[in-house]
Amino acid sequence: MTNRLSRPRRSRAATAVGVALMLGGGSVLLIAAPAQAAESSFATKCIPPKIANLPDINGTTKADITAPATAKVGDTIDVTWKTVQAASQNPGVADLPANSVLPTGKVTIGGAQTGSLDVAGTRTNPAIPKNSPMVLSDMKGKLKLTAAGDVTLSPGAYNINANYIMSTDTACAPTGTVPVAVTIKVTGGGTGGTTTTGGTTTSGTTGGTTTSGTTGGTTTSGGTTSGGTTSGGTTSGGTTGGTTTGGTTAGGTTSGGPPEGGGEPNGTVHKGTPVSVTFDCGSFGKPTGQVAIDATKSSAGYNLSVRFIGSVMKTPAPLPKGFITATMAVKVAGADSGTVQVKAPPNTKAFAQNDPVTLDPLTGVYSPGRTGQVTLHPGALAVQLAQGGTPVATCTPTKAVDASLTLDIKEKGSGTGGTNGSAANSATTTSGGLAQTGADNNGSLRALGLVAGTVLLLGGAVFTFTPWRRLRH
Repeated sequence: MTNRLSRPRRSRAATAVGVALMLGGGSVLLIAAPAQAAESSFATKCIPPKIANLPDINGTTKADITAPATAKVGDTIDVTWKTVQAASQNPGVADLPANSVLPTGKVTIGGAQTGSLDVAGTRTNPAIPKNSPMVLSDMKGKLKLTAAGDVTLSPGAYNINANYIMSTDTACAPTGTVPVAVTIKVTGGGTGGTTTTGGTTTSGTTGGTTTSGTTGGTTTSGGTTSGGTTSGGTTSGGTTGGTTTGGTTAGGTTSGGPPEGGGEPNGTVHKGTPVSVTFDCGSFGKPTGQVAIDATKSSAGYNLSVRFIGSVMKTPAPLPKGFITATMAVKVAGADSGTVQVKAPPNTKAFAQNDPVTLDPLTGVYSPGRTGQVTLHPGALAVQLAQGGTPVATCTPTKAVDASLTLDIKEKGSGTGGTNGSAANSATTTSGGLAQTGADNNGSLRALGLVAGTVLLLGGAVFTFTPWRRLRH
């Protein structure tokens, strides 16, 4: 059938959809509620999720709007949007399972009353194979009529939320004038129209899913969270100074610090305790995993190694060799404060479909900035494309994380020797604070830019990212 921008309205049901009998004062009142439905066809632009790395999609949406043909001022009416054809198909990468898609939208109100009405569907759909049309549930809302005259209803913008392993949103909006779908003859008093809204949700967020711009969770260590992203990975405040007694003069010791002369020899290994971390990744969910931090004494301070416990899952799509890297900002608290950037090397092998995905330990150098006792805590996590990909979100711990490791440290320059890490400028520290890791990172705390349905499981929680175009080359 040839697509068209619009087609004339047509009445689909001129007969009454319901007859109510009301018995009052010995008389019977017959109330008829005629309904009408008409299809609108309009040009639409759909914006896929940023992580999909797909271009905008221009297509045609066909929608039926159903509402009563007549009503009175003060009535609250039911409005239904049935999507006959969505402008965008399910891309040719993954099959969507049943009951994984939720549509929401806005109906434009015109004529005697103006405004918009929020309508929402339910997460009820058949399985949708890749490269096939999207099948969306009917969206419904309730509209209170406030003005007499002809009130028109037209479909407007809509959102398709897919909640399969992760939650993603595809936002669609008209690119031109949308034809009126139905006109309601409203009788009774009242003048002027007001914006009325109904439905239960906006921007495709119901049933526990998160919106595309959900503010990130509680940022620990004084970090700053804005709009779900941590600005620059900057920490401020925190613990400054620390209690020292006896200074660092020859023959003296520091309270809680290592013995005179720097204490333990190079090569001494400190094994961290696995701790549970829940990350807030905005629209990507809140995965929880077990993380342990180990430290080995060196001339430069301590070589840190961050391990993920049980970070394995089968990937539903191939993952090229050398395509992903991971970074984390390890928080230091106590006598010293700040963050240390640690980084994993790119994956050393390619992953075939259904292969387990693993992360190598993330490593970096911590050069103490003070003397005393410190604790090391897992911080903001980033997984990004190693070959020029752009990270798409920020994951920060939702609450203060328990310490994985405690160290007795001695300030660099006071007997431990060595130099500060080469990336000391990658994060802000307090007075006398940390030198940072040698990982060449720009300091921003990025998160989660994997490829083509690749899944990273952290203790049973899933991150999924789908730059589809990269898999086609």
